[in-house]
Formats: sequence, C-alpha cells, structure tokens
Amino acid sequence: MRLHLLSQPSLFLCCLGLASCSLPSLVQAQQLWPSTAEYQQVQEKGRLTWSLDVENDSMLLKKDDGFYTSGIHLQRKNVLISETQVLSYRWQLGQDLYTASDIKLKPSQLQKQDHPYAGWLYLGVAKELFKNDGSATSVGLDIGCLGACAGGEWTQTNLHRALNQPLPQAWNTQLKQEWGAVAKMAYSPARIQLNSNVDLNTQWQARFGNIFTDASVDLSVRLGQLNALPTQAASYLQLRTGARAVAYNASIQGGFFRHQDLAVSPKRLVPEAELAYVYQGTEWRFYASVIRRGNEIAELSNAKGAQNFAKVQLDFSY
Repeated sequence: MRLHLLSQPSLFLCCLGLASCSLPSLVQAQQLWPSTAEYQQVQEKGRLTWSLDVENDSMLLKKDDGFYTSGIHLQRKNVLISETQVLSYRWQLGQDLYTASDIKLKPSQLQKQDHPYAGWLYLGVAKELFKNDGSATSVGLDIGCLGACAGGEWTQTNLHRALNQPLPQAWNTQLKQEWGAVAKMAYSPARIQLNSNVDLNTQWQARFGNIFTDASVDLSVRLGQLNALPTQAASYLQLRTGARAVAYNASIQGGFFRHQDLAVSPKRLVPEAELAYVYQGTEWRFYASVIRRGNEIAELSNAKGAQNFAKVQLDFSY
C-alpha cells in the first residue's frame, strides 16, 4: 500500500481542515443523506433531466493540447421542485483524460517532468439539495477505473481522427490500471444579495478516495437576470474564483495502491478562475465558460503548467 497521504501529515490535516469548515452547517442541514423512501418520491413526483457537458482545451481553438485535455460527462437526474427548494438524485457517467503538455510528442521525446498520460472512467451517484436562499448541499460517490480500462487512448485517437486533428503519440506510457472510489461532499451557505441583479455565494467542497483526495473553496459572483432556484428562468454572467488544496491526485501520482516511480508530484495548492454565461429556460439550460486552472505539477513552472480550457453544458428537462 502506498502511504503518500501519511507521508504528508500537515498537508493531509490542511485538506481535512478545509473540509471541516463546512461540517457544522452540514450536520444541521435537513435531509443531507440519501434515503430509499426519498429517492422513490423524487422518481414518482419529480421530472427528468438529461445533461451533457464537455470540457476540452481544443475548444479554445489554440495549438496547445495537453494536461487536462478532455472531460465528457453524461448525467441523468430526477428532480423534485417545490416553492422553496429543488431536490435531485443524479447518476453520472464520466470520462476525464490527461496527457503530456503536447500530444504530438513521442514517448522518447517526453520530459520526465511532463504530465503522465491517464484516463479516469467512472459512474457516479449523488444527492443534491438547493434552497431558495442560495444554500445547497450535495453528497456523492464515484466508482471507476484509472488506466487503460478507462479507454482514453481510443476516445482521444478516434475523436482527433474524426476532427482531422493531430493524433496522440504516447498513450502507451499511460499510468498503471487501478480501480478507484471517490466520496464527495459540497456545501454552500445562503447567498449575499447585493441587489436584484448581483449576488455573491461561496461553496466548500471535499473529496476523499484513492484517485482524488482534496478540499476546495470557491467564491462566485452572478450578474444579470438571476434566479433563486436553479430550475427558475435566468440569464446571467458568472465569475468564479477559488483554490484547491491537494493531498492526492492519481492522474499525476498514479493509483494509490499501484507503485510507480514517477518524476512528478502534485502542486499542493491550485488556483482556478472561470467566466461563464448561463441561460435557464423552462425546458432547456445552456452553460458555456472559459476556465483558467493553475499549474498542478510541482516540478513545472507556473508559466508552463497553467491550463486554459472551455466548458459547454446542455440540459433538457421534461
């Protein structure tokens, strides 16, 4: 067994400390944990929402293609709406791909300090509760596979071939295969309403597992036609900034239970900023954003390791 977490006790305690900041409110929150009776009620009385989101650096129409290079997530949610809250149970199938800084580099050309090739394919379940004061809680679990079983080489190669883009050259160097589980929790307190068109909100998140263990905090500002609940009509711009404290990142370090001698390690504090436009209609929701993520690799300079990518999400409810 690998003891990376235990070898960084101060860091691990820091991550848990960030997560614990939200625990008092989480303990007091009503209906935090899922239940069979509640799930059946949401299924019977709620409406169904399908959601597809894609994250990719190629959507910025730039020449760079690497690091966190692709994320594709398909969600199916049962949503129960009342005047004061929105309750949902969500299933998600996701695939996240990570490559070296330049996919055109052959294995012999890769630097030891470059990002490893890795794929993470998973099935996730979660319960989410949003209230009309802006507060929200969610708990979830992702179970999946890191490595060749994630199908990263097949997905990226065939997608790039279809789009007539350069093909990745070094998937044969990807990280060793490991099955993984990641428990997730998030909490947002009530929003701060500055006026009818501007508000502020924060979110605390924590993940724990053999693929990702980290904790983060975000601050979001919304400007435009705002909604109290996420299912209500809206059209606004959103600026989100935050930081993530990292105890373990298997996309850089390899699976927790599979020893690999790698020349890279995760940067322990990773900042991130996102500028998004959100439209929410009666049936459709559209979300588009540009994301700037800080360097995730300790051995790389911030100038070389920082990432830019775009996200597009489309929801349909009925």
